[in-house]
Amino acid sequence: MAQAWKCAGLRWAADGPVLTWVGGRRSVLARGKRVAFGVAEGGVRTCVGARGHACPVRAGVTGRSTGARCEECARLDRAHSVAADTIADDPRPYHVYLAWFGPGLVKVGITACERGSARLLEQGAVCFSWLGRGPLMAARRTEELLRAALGVPDRIPYAHKRAVRAALPESESERAAEIAGLHARAVALGGWPEALTPEPFRGVDHAGVFGIDGAERGSAAVAEVAELVAGGAI
Repeated sequence: MAQAWKCAGLRWAADGPVLTWVGGRRSVLARGKRVAFGVAEGGVRTCVGARGHACPVRAGVTGRSTGARCEECARLDRAHSVAADTIADDPRPYHVYLAWFGPGLVKVGITACERGSARLLEQGAVCFSWLGRGPLMAARRTEELLRAALGVPDRIPYAHKRAVRAALPESESERAAEIAGLHARAVALGGWPEALTPEPFRGVDHAGVFGIDGAERGSAAVAEVAELVAGGAI
C-alpha cells in the first residue's frame, strides 16, 4: 500500500513556493512541475490540528470546508495568531505594508520582519511596499490608523483577487501607481506611534514571480475545487 501524505498547505520559502506536509516534510514547487492530489477512497477528512499539534479528538471536517480545522482547533489557532491581538509581548520587530492585488484592490497589513516578503507572496500580492517598522503593538496601531484614514481594508477575498488577474496593467509603474499614491498619503498623516519608523516607498513587483507579466500572462482560472470527495483527484 502506497504511503499517503496529508498536505498542510502552500508556503513560500526563500527560493520559491513549497508544499508543506503534516509532519514537517516540504516539496519544492519548481516552475512547470506537475502536481496532483487525490482523496483516499472511503477515508474521512480529519482536522489538521493547530499550532503544530494534532487534533486531540481527530474531528471530522466537511469536504466543502476551506479551513481544514474543526471549530475548536480553528479557535485555538486564531487565538495564538498576530491577527487576534493576544500576543502583545512578542519581541520581534514587525513591518507595516501596503499590498496591491489589482485595480482598486489594496490592503494594509503587518508581518514579522524576519519573514521578509513571504507573507505578501502567500497572499498573492502583485506588488507591495513597506510603510514602516517597529514593535508589534506599534505596527498594529499604525495598521488601524491607516485602515481608517486611507479607507483600505486589512483583508481582500481570494475570489476578488482571482477575478482581476487576467487584466492587470502590463508595466510595473502602472501596477505600483496606486500604492505609491497611498504611501504618500500615509506618511503625511499625523498620529503615527513614535516607536514605528516610517520607510520610504520602494515598490516590489511579484508579477514575474507569479508568471503573469508580459508574454507569460495567462488566462484566468475557469474552475476551482468546491468539495473534496472520496476517490476524487485533481
